[in-house]
Amino acid sequence: MNEVRRLFGAQSGRPQDWEWQSLAACRGTETATFYHPENERGPRRERREQIAKQFCAACPVVGQCLRWALETREPYGVWGGKTVEERAKLLSQRSA
Repeated sequence: MNEVRRLFGAQSGRPQDWEWQSLAACRGTETATFYHPENERGPRRERREQIAKQFCAACPVVGQCLRWALETREPYGVWGGKTVEERAKLLSQRSA
């Protein structure tokens, strides 16, 4: 994805909502790294998620990514170094 105008939210007219995506360590990476295929389970899923989290660990915008995923209740993939289940747990802790 080399064109910033194609990034999620670029059409919103609020650059602060999407600008962080252009700095993400995962930019240009195969999306399959971050989203599990149908019926993926067990060790295979854990390995893929660990690879995704390695990108996140070195990412300069991991905080903005996680914040966006939590605010929008992103239902899929690894965002901000957290899986869907890990984000759900964070959200439930916030509610408590």
